[in-house]
Amino acid sequence: MSTQPVTPVRTYVVIWAILTILTFTTFYVAQIDLGPFNVVVALVIAAIKMSLVIWFFMHVRTDNPLTKLFVFAGFFWMAILLALTLGDYFSRTWMPGGKFW
Repeated sequence: MSTQPVTPVRTYVVIWAILTILTFTTFYVAQIDLGPFNVVVALVIAAIKMSLVIWFFMHVRTDNPLTKLFVFAGFFWMAILLALTLGDYFSRTWMPGGKFW
C-alpha cells in the first residue's frame, strides 16, 4: 500500500486564493493599454497559474520522479512543437510568392 503525504487544507486554500488574485490581476491588467506587452503579461500570469495547478492540485510536487519526468517531457515536447510552428509562421514571408500555373 502506497502512502501519499497528506497536504493540509490550508495549502489548498492559499493556492486557491493566489489563483483567484491572479485571475483578477489578469482582468485588470487587460484593461490597461500596454501595447504589445498585454499578451506577454497575460501569458506570464497564465503560466504561473498553470504551474500552481500542476504542482499542487495535480500533486506533481509530492509524486515520484517518474511523474515529474513525464510532466517535464510533455512541456519539452510542447516547446518543440511551438518552436517549429513559430519557425514556419515567421519564415513564410522570406520567399516571394509563387506564380500560379
